[in-house]
Amino acid sequence: MDFDALLLGRIQFGFTIAFHILFPAFTIGLASYLAVLEGLWLFTKRDLFKRLYLFWVKVFAISFGMGVVSGIVMSYQLGTNWSEFMRVTGNVLGPLFALEVLTAFFLEASFLGVMLFGWKKVGPRLHFLATVMVAIGTATSTFWIISANSWMQTPDGFAAAADGRLVATDWLRVIFNPSFPARLTHMVSAAYLTTALVVGGASAYQLLKRRDHAESRTALKMAVGMFALLAPAQLVIGHWSGEVVGHHQPLKRAAIEGYWETRANQPLHLVGVPDREAGRNHFQVSVPGVGNIIQGLPKDEVIRGLDSFPRQDWPVVFLVFWSFRFMVGLGLLMIGLGAWGAVQWARGRLESDRWFLRAAVAMSPAGFLAVLFGWITAEVGRQPYVAYGVLRTADAASPLVAGQVGASLMAFMVIYAIVFTAGALFIFRLLHEGPESAAGSEAPYVQRVPGWTMGAAPQAEAEGPVR
Repeated sequence: MDFDALLLGRIQFGFTIAFHILFPAFTIGLASYLAVLEGLWLFTKRDLFKRLYLFWVKVFAISFGMGVVSGIVMSYQLGTNWSEFMRVTGNVLGPLFALEVLTAFFLEASFLGVMLFGWKKVGPRLHFLATVMVAIGTATSTFWIISANSWMQTPDGFAAAADGRLVATDWLRVIFNPSFPARLTHMVSAAYLTTALVVGGASAYQLLKRRDHAESRTALKMAVGMFALLAPAQLVIGHWSGEVVGHHQPLKRAAIEGYWETRANQPLHLVGVPDREAGRNHFQVSVPGVGNIIQGLPKDEVIRGLDSFPRQDWPVVFLVFWSFRFMVGLGLLMIGLGAWGAVQWARGRLESDRWFLRAAVAMSPAGFLAVLFGWITAEVGRQPYVAYGVLRTADAASPLVAGQVGASLMAFMVIYAIVFTAGALFIFRLLHEGPESAAGSEAPYVQRVPGWTMGAAPQAEAEGPVR
């Protein structure tokens, strides 16, 4: 394999986005969860929801900050490593990125300070409004970023100028491009699932240590309720997204399903080892005649295989094939965990079933992994195009030499290893400690976070829940 500037640039962007996407995938759902917790506290006046909020807002603050830092790195890469991409598509994608900053990032930045440090400055209802605004900001950011990325998957509403640049001719078709509705729904539900699994796993961990931890009992029920309902729904949403891929990106579908031959009545390949050179799958296990049914197509309809596309347009079939199956496999495990939890909840044994609690802890990172595998499926599956069918990745790179890209890649790896390891370890430490419990001594809690004490005057030494 020749590690030229193009390949190194792709590795660098893949490396940085793999780190970045983990944090938005968590904070999108966590911001909404915080809004729910604070709303329940205001409505019920139960301190339990307040203590849960205090705990998870610390995790949110760290995760949000790390997501912002890693996102800035990617934006710089678009100018350094992919300047031709920005030259050609900047007239279309540039306004979408700008709208994300104007409508989402500014909203988050404006209210985040109030959310984290405004307890002594504003009333509880105004503070709740700040939390809701941050949650809306994260959702709005998701809207614009998924819109831009979906346009790269299914470009629409544009025309090519004489100098090769692309210009928007219909902004509604640019924003609401064919794959956008399904991909936005899929990503948002994935973010909520990711948060629910983390909250459920952290709560289960606390209950394994102490069964009378009221905060974790409540948080576990909230988490189980979320992924018991959302995991099956995500399967339906994913199928919808797959149908969109089949209609607009038939080459990606062929790689995902491991279809090398164009034919009707395609099988469903459960597993196999795709071989690009041989043009077939080794050691495959298939269900005959089910492929068309899974795709929602008549049995006699022909589904295009990889043999109907130029070989130079094929993505890395092995990677796309298996990343999709890992994503689906994790989704099925989430459905199983949700069903198990729902049954135990109905039987009144949710917090006492230690096997379920251990399973919830083991599944806590499953949402992150599913998001990563889904992103690999989507992004590698559209290669060798950076804008599907419009601009090839090789034509989008900056005129750099391998040494320049390789040096920055090594620097990123070292810096990320230090910074993000430290951040992750701090988050793990918080999760290990868990939220404050009413079963413990109240005095130390009041001393640490006095501004949150119901009916108590704020103390001068505390600046808020995050210090």
